[in-house]
Amino acid sequence: MHVFLKDIVPAAQNNINTRFIILDKARSPPAAAAAASSGKSCIALAADETAAVHIQLWGEECEAFEAGDIVKLTNGIFSYVRNSGLLLRAGKRGNMEKMGEFTVAFVETPNVSEIQWSPDPENPKRYVKKDVVSAYSRIFPPLP
Repeated sequence: MHVFLKDIVPAAQNNINTRFIILDKARSPPAAAAAASSGKSCIALAADETAAVHIQLWGEECEAFEAGDIVKLTNGIFSYVRNSGLLLRAGKRGNMEKMGEFTVAFVETPNVSEIQWSPDPENPKRYVKKDVVSAYSRIFPPLP
């Protein structure tokens, strides 16, 4: 079942099936780009028609996806990554594949990676929205 980005919440399970367009990708120096193929990662800004999110790309994914690519994520995970905040990624059991280019509606706000979440008092295995840190991505600020 396809889920909209506005509806994803942090979890420790790979169960997010969604699609999005990549809007921007953090550029790495050439040495970092070479390291990406050896297990390093990069971050991209992605969005659908409901929200935006930060995406973590690993190894070859860093080179495989560019701004304008429409991507299908199967069995993805949205969770905290040390020093990077909340990121949507394929993880070990998920898969990302390019579906097309440039032909999807999207919004850049809210950015669900810029929301603080806290454990649900009624179910500590779930998270609920606590505060909005920023409506837009602080990693990829909007152009003036």
